[in-house]
Amino acid sequence: MLGLRQLCLFTLRRYQARTLCSDLLLSQINGCTHEDEVFNLVGRNKARLSEKHVGIALNMLWQLQKKEPFLLRASDYVRNHSQFLTLCILAENKVEHMEDEVIVDILYSILRLGVEDHASLVKVLVTEAWKRLERLSLPALSKFALCLYKQHRQFSPIIGQVAHIVDMKLDSIQDIRILSVLMISISEVITESFRDRLLHKAEQLLQEKDEVHFNYARRILQFLQNVKLRYHPLLEKCNRIFLENTSDLDIHSISHIFGLYEQLGFDSAEFRLVVKQLLSETIDDYYDPETFAKLFFSLGPMAGSKVRERLLVTAGCMAEEFSSYQVLMILKTMQKMKCRNSHLLKKMTSVLHKHLESYHVLQLVKLTQYLVMLRCQDLELFAKLKMLLLGYLKSSVIPADTAAVIRILTMLPSFQVKEIIINKAAAVLPQCRLHHLNCIATALVKWNHHGQLHWQNSSELCAKLLQRLNDCGLQRLQKANNLNLLLEELPYVNGEWFGEVLNEESLAVCQRLIDQITWENILPLSFFLIKSDHRCPALLDRISSVTVESIDKIPPSEIYFILFLFSTLNYDPPDNEEFFKSCIQHLTSNLSHLEAYHLVLLGHVLAMAGYFPPGLITTIFNVSFLSKLDAQLKVLPDTVKQRVHSSLMKLNRAVCLECPEFHIPWFHEPYCQRVFHSSVSRINPQRQHIHRMLTEILGGRHYSRISVLTPYYYEIDFECVLDVNKKPLSYMAQNIPLDSSGGIHLRHGLKDEGRKALPPGAQRIALEFLDSKAFSKDYSRHLKGEPAVKKRHLEMLGYRVVQIPHFEWNSMVLSTKGEQLEYLRQQLYGIQ
Repeated sequence: MLGLRQLCLFTLRRYQARTLCSDLLLSQINGCTHEDEVFNLVGRNKARLSEKHVGIALNMLWQLQKKEPFLLRASDYVRNHSQFLTLCILAENKVEHMEDEVIVDILYSILRLGVEDHASLVKVLVTEAWKRLERLSLPALSKFALCLYKQHRQFSPIIGQVAHIVDMKLDSIQDIRILSVLMISISEVITESFRDRLLHKAEQLLQEKDEVHFNYARRILQFLQNVKLRYHPLLEKCNRIFLENTSDLDIHSISHIFGLYEQLGFDSAEFRLVVKQLLSETIDDYYDPETFAKLFFSLGPMAGSKVRERLLVTAGCMAEEFSSYQVLMILKTMQKMKCRNSHLLKKMTSVLHKHLESYHVLQLVKLTQYLVMLRCQDLELFAKLKMLLLGYLKSSVIPADTAAVIRILTMLPSFQVKEIIINKAAAVLPQCRLHHLNCIATALVKWNHHGQLHWQNSSELCAKLLQRLNDCGLQRLQKANNLNLLLEELPYVNGEWFGEVLNEESLAVCQRLIDQITWENILPLSFFLIKSDHRCPALLDRISSVTVESIDKIPPSEIYFILFLFSTLNYDPPDNEEFFKSCIQHLTSNLSHLEAYHLVLLGHVLAMAGYFPPGLITTIFNVSFLSKLDAQLKVLPDTVKQRVHSSLMKLNRAVCLECPEFHIPWFHEPYCQRVFHSSVSRINPQRQHIHRMLTEILGGRHYSRISVLTPYYYEIDFECVLDVNKKPLSYMAQNIPLDSSGGIHLRHGLKDEGRKALPPGAQRIALEFLDSKAFSKDYSRHLKGEPAVKKRHLEMLGYRVVQIPHFEWNSMVLSTKGEQLEYLRQQLYGIQ
């Protein structure tokens, strides 16, 4: 008995000594400040290392690397160290005895250290974690899911099981960090309803937290990009988080955010302004190829002239150091900047020759597009691109890739079409989406038109293929039974082929699925209707009623596109007053959530419809607001900038003419003069023909003027003045010069010259020829918003407006000169 007691005491003392020694070793590992210290401890204590020591050691190696700047990390040194291999072998042997969290932590750490996915330890850890999947805590589950995502296992059965667990436990997730990781990890295997639940949960958690790390918001953006969804409420919340954390953003985060914004079709002038200032102040800190390429991408499109020049010069100096991806990024940014720097372009193209083989097919497509848009003259480079693209085309089995290659081949200079291209197109037609069919059809039409099909029976083969394209497109539309899926395809389809063959059928399908229109899909539907330029009452009425019913659910930034649809098509729904009133109230209560340039666009589109909300108008025409707008315009793309400038001018004009009670001055005289002085006016043959007939009807050239500029800078095709007896008044008698050059009559002091008081009963007439752009493309040929507003404003300026629709002038009824003269005479003198 005594012997047994002594044995027990001895065992206990030995165990306590080992525990103390082990605790000391753990403390030593945790106290390491350099990788070599960890490796020294591992080397001296191999026999005593438990699974816990191994886990702590591997995690410590990653933590030490994580503290270093990205470019100074020594991951290669760590991975190739003999003691790292020892740790990996020990971990693999002890994996069954490890705790759940330890397995996941080790997997995460070694992947961050750059261990290959096919390494033995990685496979063992993934397998063991999979076995324990159901019992992993939420933090461990999210970390494991992220590891799988980094390994590109988005479609693996494990991810499906992770998604199922998330689905079951979603209500219990209260940490936005955990949720954001899980969202991007399972994004490829979720249903639409599950997606919506995740979005709702993310909104809820973001709303509850006062402070959110920008990385969590960035992951949510990545999720939206993965599921191809532009969900404005979350986009705007994420943007607000970035603005609140700008001091924590580095160039890697900024370029990633800009890339995601671009893919999601979202923009924020406020974020651009903050980033521009931040990057302009630290421009000298980016001297290595990776960070400079990201700086060029982020800052280049919004840089001022001096900073822009510095960026271009530095890019030229660094050209030889850029990787293939960085060259692609620089060229993409040059295209966005509309850069015509031939020296830099030559530098980049010379570097491209050595990188061409490393690009995958879609990168080659993008590269070719950038070079064509930048007007590259390197024919040798284009020849190599053609060879590579044709090679990919021959082996491609993916319809999207095939369509993309065919589309880009049409852009290559002096390209001779081979029969294999037509055969390849024919082979993929049944699998193509509408966008892919559109790409192929556009290419065929272009090649046929330019005579680039040179083999025997090429025209006949092309005609048959086009007919098959038409049939495939129509069949795809007729089989459509889900409006959301259809609206995913329609925004990317445009051009003559779609307009002539599929546009009306697309509208018919949308009408067939009209009951599926909800507040969640009226934005993409509005985009499609704007692009189609068709006035479809059934769809417009449905959009109007859904908008009124669900106005509180629709983000204010989306209201603009809905209003633009109705204003540009000049359509009044049955509940017109209620529709506009609901939209205006919703916008007015959310003015602070909208950017300055958005308010200008909204103000203009409402003015087109005849609405001038006092709150919106007084907000816009305010000195501090206009200063803020000027600052925003400096960082916006040129196309947006021009649209906003034009919209502000038109809004200013509309307010002056229709709402004098606001006492808003007309301050766009210098802007309008710059625009008209820089534009080149050409009088087309149609208008010259009409002018000659007017001269014949009125009795001479001095009785009418062509291309006249009115007060507030409306350009009208023809102007004449009739007295009380409907006799023409001579401009020479009024001492008003006639411009024999046929250019625009740009008056100085527009309110004086040419606007002298008319004799009693006389009438100033504006005669306008309206081409096809003035009317909707449907059979109603309804006058669109802009020309309708112009008519309204010209009448306010004292004109009687005579509009000549192109379809009347060019009709068979007016096929002779005599019939045209009689038609003009009736319009001019008001004879019925």
